[in-house]
Amino acid sequence: MAASISKTCIFNFSFRRAFLRSLRLRSCYHFSTSVCVASNSKDLLLQLGKRGIVKGAFPEESAYDQLPILLQSAPQTVYCGFDPTSDSLHVGNLLPLIALLHFQRAGHNVIALIGGATAQIGDPSGKTKEREALAQDTISTNVTGLRDSLQRVFTNHNLYYSSGQKLGTINVLNNLSWYKQRNVVEFVSTVGRHFRMGTMLSRHSVQSRLKSPEGMSLTEFSYQMFQSYDFYYLNQHYDCRIQLGGTDQLGNLMSGHDLIHKVTGEHVFGVTVPLITTMAGDKLGKSAGNAVWLNRDKTSPFELYQYFIRQEDASVERLLKLLTFLPISEIEHIMEIHWKEPEKRIAQKRLAAEVTKLTHGKDGLETAKRCTHAFYHSSVKALEEMSEEELQELFREAPFCELLLESGTTILDMCRKAKAIPDGPKGYQMIADGGVWINQSQVNNPEQVLVVGQHILRNDLSLLRIGKKNFYIVKWLHI
Repeated sequence: MAASISKTCIFNFSFRRAFLRSLRLRSCYHFSTSVCVASNSKDLLLQLGKRGIVKGAFPEESAYDQLPILLQSAPQTVYCGFDPTSDSLHVGNLLPLIALLHFQRAGHNVIALIGGATAQIGDPSGKTKEREALAQDTISTNVTGLRDSLQRVFTNHNLYYSSGQKLGTINVLNNLSWYKQRNVVEFVSTVGRHFRMGTMLSRHSVQSRLKSPEGMSLTEFSYQMFQSYDFYYLNQHYDCRIQLGGTDQLGNLMSGHDLIHKVTGEHVFGVTVPLITTMAGDKLGKSAGNAVWLNRDKTSPFELYQYFIRQEDASVERLLKLLTFLPISEIEHIMEIHWKEPEKRIAQKRLAAEVTKLTHGKDGLETAKRCTHAFYHSSVKALEEMSEEELQELFREAPFCELLLESGTTILDMCRKAKAIPDGPKGYQMIADGGVWINQSQVNNPEQVLVVGQHILRNDLSLLRIGKKNFYIVKWLHI
């Protein structure tokens, strides 16, 4: 029962308009049922469509009628997969994660599935060549990192955005748990017989790769079978009937639907979310190959905050709708204020604050704001309030050293012990010529004794800058 790509629900303008219109009409009816209706589900798809979070659904015929009724009939289980190709999620993963949370906020149960097994195969979707094989130790490390990313976002959402409403359950699972005991011959003979080569070859991700110079390995070709089985397994063990995925996952969603329908006769659904891109067409968070990560050890709260502060005016309203839980009416109000004085970047600041709080919590947001004041506004007060960890995150490439604070220590002594200036007359002259800053203030007397509160902050730290870009962090130790 394989459907071709042309039959899928891609939400072009006319389809999207018709779909949302059908949802509006359906929301006007009163649904009488003996089953407990999931709270806040009545207009869920309509609201997600208005925010731009729902791009499409599969199969198209059922998406009009059965999916809205299913979501209103009782709490459902919805899942989305994340392959551990790195030890952290990145900004591009935020939208499917936020889509999951919207379903949870409506009372549905959600599963974040980490592909500890499928990462060994590699998803060909959207790739022009095969991924490099990952060692099992690397995958295990990555699984731990992804689990930390997911659980932190889920915890922060519960703390700061649930507003006391009754939420559905959350499970973070690893598909390795159901593959590690499977026999390969038994798996292929029982699961593989439900797949047809013609259908598998018709998938866009396969077609594009077969036409490339490198072609496609059997390993990658089999990926859709494994992802389909994931959906089947979750359907059988968790009563999961809805899978979320990016638009590049459409072929895999279709394969999962077909497998479950063939084996069980049950109707299940795939819901796609858009791939977020910048105005230049680059994937959000991966411009120039430099991913913006969600784990603090790879991208600090300050760096994440500043990434969203730098978003263009033309993109910010769309990102507020996609990546925050702010009501649309509030977003429209923010934009009204923003356009009066766009140079103040009011909308970008709200976007940055919301995403940083969801990702790193209130403490992470306060860290980002302190770092912003220290870095861009030369705030000594902000520097004094920063922890050693925050200062190292802010100046990630800066050398860090610990020095013993002795009576009579001079500016010249500190610079030499921190190995920030050359020995001899050249280093002395650099200070005298005004080429050295301590805690964002220029100094020019090499012989001046360090003053606590001026050169040494209350947190026993000094930020030393040589020239325009060379920073050093000094932690002072007391006898």
